[in-house]
Amino acid sequence: MRTANGEEDNGRPPGMADVARVAGVSAQTVSRALSDHPNVREETRAKVLAAVERLGYRKNSAARILSSGRSRTIGVVTLQTTFYSRLTFTFGVESAAYEAGYSVSTASTASLDTSAVEAALSRLADQRVEGIILAIPLIHVSPRIEQLTDSLPTVTVDGSRTAASEVVAVDQVRAAELATRHLLDLGHETVWHVSGPGEWLDAASRMRGWRQTLEAEGRMVPPVLEGDWSPSSGYRNGLLLGRIPEVTAVFAASDEMAFGVIRALHELGRRVPQDISVVGVDDIELAEYCSPSLTTVAQPFTEMGALAFGHLLRLIDNPRAEPEPASVQPKLIVRTSTAAAAGAADPGPG
Repeated sequence: MRTANGEEDNGRPPGMADVARVAGVSAQTVSRALSDHPNVREETRAKVLAAVERLGYRKNSAARILSSGRSRTIGVVTLQTTFYSRLTFTFGVESAAYEAGYSVSTASTASLDTSAVEAALSRLADQRVEGIILAIPLIHVSPRIEQLTDSLPTVTVDGSRTAASEVVAVDQVRAAELATRHLLDLGHETVWHVSGPGEWLDAASRMRGWRQTLEAEGRMVPPVLEGDWSPSSGYRNGLLLGRIPEVTAVFAASDEMAFGVIRALHELGRRVPQDISVVGVDDIELAEYCSPSLTTVAQPFTEMGALAFGHLLRLIDNPRAEPEPASVQPKLIVRTSTAAAAGAADPGPG
């Protein structure tokens, strides 16, 4: 029996020998052509690639690892979530990896428990990845995690730290300072805060930046209302904030929570921004299109993913390279969810 391409169909996928036969070259030449060996003529390489396309041949990953010692694959450890920030960061990693000829294997974990993180790292190590991006807010590091990240080039984001890893991070303290300072500059006496979950390093850093900014100005520091990054947690906290007459400014630690806060305030008859100004963090795509459009502190998630991969690739190419931690600066995006406090002069856009 023959395939639509006229080739003999013997019930197995085409192999390198089949490609060699169709291209009229040796199996060794096929291997060299597919590995971009410099001693293969372009005419021969074209014949091999044409045979690959004709047969639908796919390189055997296990064989490639055995022959070259390279998997051309990196691993990403991330949380199981549908949050825009996580998905966009991973997209940035995958796009940069693809351009460099690498594949990405993702190991997601449902919790921040060290045993779950250890299992995710072990799965990637078993796949012979060449390096790992640890994209979770790792607070507690076990000896096993240290061992795994010491054995492979590792870049951490989200504030995670291990002894052997290189850190790529957004300055989250600065993000909170920008948001809080913007609201104070609009004449608000103080700023209330809806934080992220306590086990997240980013949430703790944003809370610290918010508190430090208020204290530096001698302002009252209100009690923190904790959320979980979701719009529903912002909504629940918004129902509390909307019932406190002295609240005129709110800094929510994520755009999703800010959306929930605004919805709750609307239901309570508190106008945004006339009665209460709201600032978020992230600048996700929906931020510009909600009503009112959300003032927020932008984080370049796609660029962060590409930057993390670039740092990892440098470590893969040179395992003895000195660490070069990178801190990305956030940017305030002023839209219509913030305005001057009642009775304060409008300072204009800032």
